[in-house]
Amino acid sequence: MRDFHFPGRSAVYAENGICATSHPLAAGVAIDILKRGGNAMDAAIAGAVLLGICEPQMTGIGGDCFALYSRPGEPVRAMNGSGRAPAAADASALRAQGHDSIPLRSAHAVTVPGAIDAFCKLSEEEGKLGLDALLAPAIHYAEAGVPVAPRVAFDWQNDQDTLQGAARQSYLIDGKAPTIGQMFRAPGQAEVLRRIAKDGRDAFYSGEIAEDMLSALNALGGVHTAEDFAGVSADATTPVAGDYKGIDLVEHPPNGQGATAILMLNMLKHFDIAGMNPLGAERVHIEAEAAKLAYDARNRFIADPDHTSRLDHMLSPETAIQLAELINPRKAMAGPKAISEAVHKDTIYITVVDKDRMAVSLIYSIFHGFGSGIASEKFGILLQNRGAGFTLEDGHTNMLAGGKRPMHTIIPGMLRKDGEVTMPFGVMGGAYQPCGHARFVSNLTDFAMDPQAAIDLPRAFADGDVLKVERGYSDDVRQELADMGHDITIPDTAIGGAQAIQIHSAGILEGASDPRKDGCALGY
Repeated sequence: MRDFHFPGRSAVYAENGICATSHPLAAGVAIDILKRGGNAMDAAIAGAVLLGICEPQMTGIGGDCFALYSRPGEPVRAMNGSGRAPAAADASALRAQGHDSIPLRSAHAVTVPGAIDAFCKLSEEEGKLGLDALLAPAIHYAEAGVPVAPRVAFDWQNDQDTLQGAARQSYLIDGKAPTIGQMFRAPGQAEVLRRIAKDGRDAFYSGEIAEDMLSALNALGGVHTAEDFAGVSADATTPVAGDYKGIDLVEHPPNGQGATAILMLNMLKHFDIAGMNPLGAERVHIEAEAAKLAYDARNRFIADPDHTSRLDHMLSPETAIQLAELINPRKAMAGPKAISEAVHKDTIYITVVDKDRMAVSLIYSIFHGFGSGIASEKFGILLQNRGAGFTLEDGHTNMLAGGKRPMHTIIPGMLRKDGEVTMPFGVMGGAYQPCGHARFVSNLTDFAMDPQAAIDLPRAFADGDVLKVERGYSDDVRQELADMGHDITIPDTAIGGAQAIQIHSAGILEGASDPRKDGCALGY
């Protein structure tokens, strides 16, 4: 192993189980669930739902989720917990109103939340303890309150203007964003979770709770109906995978953007990444150019699973060869036209491995900071704006239409070697995620970094025509990149966040957690 050291934190080693996620209270709850006899799926669900209370600007029960999960000797399985546009959604109607994109903070951007149905299915089919046990910690903290963590307070302050109407009463304290250490409570959500624990998904998608969400949406011009909510169904899907230097990267299929990361790695195979300085301009440049080409393909091809027709083309090694030949090693190209989605900066991710080596990789989001900014009045359910991931371009594969799922940025990941899962992982950060997945895999393979070092390493991201370069890079590297034609910016906030658990053949688990977030890895 090469000797790479970066400012960060120590890895966590344990034998019986580990959780890595973006908030320590959620990690602690997940470990408690494991100690009580729950499995990795139980722990991941319990921790994820609590994250909606700890980080409400990032996620919540009004959002979507995706999960990858596996047991030793079995194939990786996937659950698509993303919601659909209401049946009456119509791109031409919005174009007729003068819109060329879906307004981010409107009811038109709200797709029906899919996460609760997914959590209920995964609990019933894969869990051991039952929903009442899994939701109890979140119910407790929603009522008693959680002290606001530093990164959460920073984001809350930045995103508070998104909140509108009833959302301002539920998510501001005396009209202001909470400060570090101030207690945040969500009694309405506690009641929602209590009803779900008792009556399952129907408690959320019908009756008083669904009516509360519908009332908020319809009052703002939303075309959602009770039938749209009642008909929500998470779907089991088949993952996609690609090889990079003997390791398989396993990703969720469309409508997730995971195939973009596989395409990026297929391009990077054609460059001597391992011979480059891991923090040098040459590597940043090649990675940025590969990202531009991969994201251009994503923008054209990835959409609702029933409308994605070029997935095999994206995953083809021949496609990667042709694209890699377009990369000039010394000159930047223009960035992709972002016609397929509105981008956002973050989400939450949780991974758990238990004593039987069941592994879960789960990501859960409301899209932009505080989602649509719309919350139901009685229960304070904040609704995602994932529908902004659609385009209004006529004839586009990802065009808004009734019953469709939008292209999604959130993607859980897993690494597999010789048919066995070796590491569930995720890299938060909206559009950055495929680039983050590819970079993490490259850090592990090309530079033999351990998971914590691979996470800690400074990041760069070609976001359209701008190359965002974190402060960990030198001024000389930034100048060299500028000389190649890149428009360099230093982002105000860190690029994304990551979590990972390595399953060692010797029976030890190694957890890594990104210092860019408030969370940690915990084991026992």
